[in-house]
Amino acid sequence: MTAAAPSCTAVGHRGDPYVCRENTLASVRSAVLAGAGAVEIDVRSTRDGVPMLLHDATLKRLWGHDRPLAALTAAEVRRLTGGGVPLLRDALAAADSTRVMIDLPDASAAHGALTEVRESGAADRVYYCGNLAALRAVRRADPDAEIALTWTTLAPPRPTLLADLRPRWLNYRFGLVSPELVARNHADGLLVSAWTADTRRSMARLLRAGVDSITTNRVGTLCALLRVSREGTARSR
Repeated sequence: MTAAAPSCTAVGHRGDPYVCRENTLASVRSAVLAGAGAVEIDVRSTRDGVPMLLHDATLKRLWGHDRPLAALTAAEVRRLTGGGVPLLRDALAAADSTRVMIDLPDASAAHGALTEVRESGAADRVYYCGNLAALRAVRRADPDAEIALTWTTLAPPRPTLLADLRPRWLNYRFGLVSPELVARNHADGLLVSAWTADTRRSMARLLRAGVDSITTNRVGTLCALLRVSREGTARSR
């Protein structure tokens, strides 16, 4: 039986993309219905400064238009995608009370995202990951924002970087995570999240390592694994 970390959070990567198209309202809602403790979404800014959900720089892969989001107005994006690319404010509403991890691929979307989160009354359930420049912009604009510092190496972040960003989380590529890494970060007062684990074997390994959060494209599978693991832990007490 895999022993789950007591408070491990299942995070739906771009919503529930194996069920619904990624970064859409349907995908966000599907992740919530599957039991996700948080939903990760990618946020970029349009030419007129509107934060919308899109991972790629262009609409080509998901929507068939080789047009950069940053070169289009929000109205043009809605027209080209039939309203398929959501506004951030609508995604926050679709998540209801569920936590939302906003992934910012560049700093240009940081101000708009922070403003939208604040105006939506969602600041207490939103946290941020992504590009380092974007996270610096988040911290400069909001001293209280919760940050998950995305990290892709086993070398620890420089103390000056930690002092500057004051992250609550270190957000690791899942293959880097070990029990020793988790223990080291916990000792330093940091929570550990891992992305993006999609097999039950990888999920189980991360739970044994003691991570606090797992981001996955298969959030229903992870939620089921967490339920079984916690039921087994409860029976063994």
